[in-house]
Amino acid sequence: MSKLEELIEEFCPDGVEYKTFGELATILRGASPRPIKNFITSDEDGVNWIKIGDVAIGSKYVTHANEKITAKGAEKSRKVKKGDFILSNSMSFGRPYILAIDGCIHDGWLAISDFNDTFVTDFLYYLLNSTAVQQEMAKRASFGGAVQNLNADSVKSLMLPVPPLPVQREIVRILDNFTELTAELTAELTAELIARKRQYEYYRNQLLACHCEYINFKRCCIMSRGEYITKKDSKVGNIPVILGGQEPAYYIDHPNHMGKAIVISRSGASAGFVSYWDEPIFVTDGFIIEATENNNIRFLYYYFKNLQPVLNKSKRGAGVPHITGETISSITLPALSLEEQSRIVAILDRFDALCNDISTGLPAEIEARKKQYEYYRDKLLTFKELS
Repeated sequence: MSKLEELIEEFCPDGVEYKTFGELATILRGASPRPIKNFITSDEDGVNWIKIGDVAIGSKYVTHANEKITAKGAEKSRKVKKGDFILSNSMSFGRPYILAIDGCIHDGWLAISDFNDTFVTDFLYYLLNSTAVQQEMAKRASFGGAVQNLNADSVKSLMLPVPPLPVQREIVRILDNFTELTAELTAELTAELIARKRQYEYYRNQLLACHCEYINFKRCCIMSRGEYITKKDSKVGNIPVILGGQEPAYYIDHPNHMGKAIVISRSGASAGFVSYWDEPIFVTDGFIIEATENNNIRFLYYYFKNLQPVLNKSKRGAGVPHITGETISSITLPALSLEEQSRIVAILDRFDALCNDISTGLPAEIEARKKQYEYYRDKLLTFKELS
């Protein structure tokens, strides 16, 4: 019998009590002095003004604030202290953080305090991150316009297990060790994945550095421009809208391109980003490139992907930076036979899968480690309810 099993047998053999979070802790919404710009200060004796942007997703602690507010501003805000929790209530709602500093929070946060008689701090952190609690918060979040929000009352009404403190401490010990081991393994796999990607890019460069004749863009490619969506009510459906990156911006009910295509983003920070699509899509601020006869669209994709840093650097404009169709159409491409293009594509597709496909290779191993951790965490945090 493990130590945890012994503790459960000693302290809670018949199950544990469940109570609402509001019975176990003080939960209050943050507050913002307005207009906030009137209360921001650079004085050393200012009060930490803790914002969503001060903590990275995946962080456990809030260790600093990029701005401070005056003492008068703090009186109009919600004060929090080291050891309290804050919980984001909009955008990436439901994410808990432990405060390692004192300060004040705005109304994008919920403050959670006065729980130490009931919960070990680290146990509560693991519990709030568990799949069951996160899913329950997602169900309770309401839509305010296009953004989901989590209010204090919905968090107060969460039903949480209250195991005895010795049981909580042992679960924390187990999860801390498991977290550390998982982090070490993930770091090793991530380092290996980075090395693989560099190796892949090296071989892609070598395979595409052709010592052969180069031909005009129009002999290999057909290029067209995306179109803007003007109807606000058209943002429904299952057709991905391609704006700037690999992930769709949203979905609508009709495409403006069918079949295989390369998309190069036209403007903004992602100008020059190259993506490949083999499904119906709607391209907005981008260029659509198709292959002419006797050219392999995947070969063209790899060739343009290799030029992505060059395309990004070629953007121009004093306002929103952009690349032009002329810049793209001025590119010359290697005159390789369709057979040679297909051979190169077969090699690069295998490399690409090993590096990037979530279902194979190292990314799949990293994802498996994450799921394994979440499974055991959730199992340890599931308790029979005391009848």
